[in-house]
Amino acid sequence: MKSIGMFAVVLGGVGAVLVLQHALVQQAAAQSAPKTTGPGVQATADSKEPDLLKTCKTPPPAPAARGGFGAKGGPKGGAKGGPRGGGQAEASPREYSVTEIPGVIAAGAKWTDVWSGTGNNSDGIIASGDGGILIAQNDNSDVLKLDKEGKTSVAFSGLNTSGSVARSAKGALFVVNRGLNESIEELEPQRKVLANKLTNGDPIDCAGGGVLNDLTADNKGGVYFTMGTVYHADSKGNITKYGENLFTNGIMLSADEKHLWVTNGSALAEFDVEKDGSLTNQREFAKLQGGGDGSTFDAAGRMYVTVGGANPGIDVISPEGKELGLIPTPRGVISVTFSGPDRKTLYAVSNDRRNDVIMTIPMIAQGPKGRGK
Repeated sequence: MKSIGMFAVVLGGVGAVLVLQHALVQQAAAQSAPKTTGPGVQATADSKEPDLLKTCKTPPPAPAARGGFGAKGGPKGGAKGGPRGGGQAEASPREYSVTEIPGVIAAGAKWTDVWSGTGNNSDGIIASGDGGILIAQNDNSDVLKLDKEGKTSVAFSGLNTSGSVARSAKGALFVVNRGLNESIEELEPQRKVLANKLTNGDPIDCAGGGVLNDLTADNKGGVYFTMGTVYHADSKGNITKYGENLFTNGIMLSADEKHLWVTNGSALAEFDVEKDGSLTNQREFAKLQGGGDGSTFDAAGRMYVTVGGANPGIDVISPEGKELGLIPTPRGVISVTFSGPDRKTLYAVSNDRRNDVIMTIPMIAQGPKGRGK
């Protein structure tokens, strides 16, 4: 208000004040108006996407066929578009009671909120290596670091609607960019685009299936990622599509890199990974207690998958595909990872595109020392 008064003296009284107030109202309205294009807007919601799709040599499937479980940016059914498996960041947490899962979690364990924010700014989390986590931020187009003390800092900026991060066993760090002209970007050891074109030269956007969803990195410099189905981008950026009748979301590569799992609605699908990185022998590995979303595994090979439905939480699956139990959560959750100084803390993300909450719970199980998904 002081600045308005000073300008009023210069510009000449009440009329100037009214002009300035009107300008400030217009500026505030412009800042609060929904953004329609550019970083922070997912490709399928971008006002310029129709023009880009007109350039596709092979047109994508019709919009009604796009999306599926967790196809973030498809027809909206939850936190990130498509019929969701995952999480609502409810203002009022619901009642829950954790029961024992032997070797995994003790009865009565409690979740603790460690960070909260607004917008669609937490997803695709992984351990940071020093007891904290890295968080993909869609709206901000950053990768945020949350340390073990709960303090935040921006680890990487200038991204294009970042959606999920993954680190390889050799330490390379990758992110999916969900904005128009979608891409897989390497952040470490050097920053560069790994893949942004299909084999025919079309932009990744032309594939259909919603937008880039989740990813996991192999030790050969490539990544596997989900976008309606499952794809592999090798170290040179060549993209190959795999899978039949899949509605994918979360993705995990086994510690020995011989098997790959993707959520398929309310199930986990498994593939064998060949020496050249190709995927074979698709089959159902396990049933889930709800629609699956983000996932991770522990040092013993057990799998943890966030699920929605009547009893949302984190489904725990044995290395053999047996249901071990559900870790209930006070809010629906969409992404999960182990971290903490001893990797015995489970982190989970609740996100409904309006509010973000990151929670932790103490575990008996221990996360892997290296790659966590």
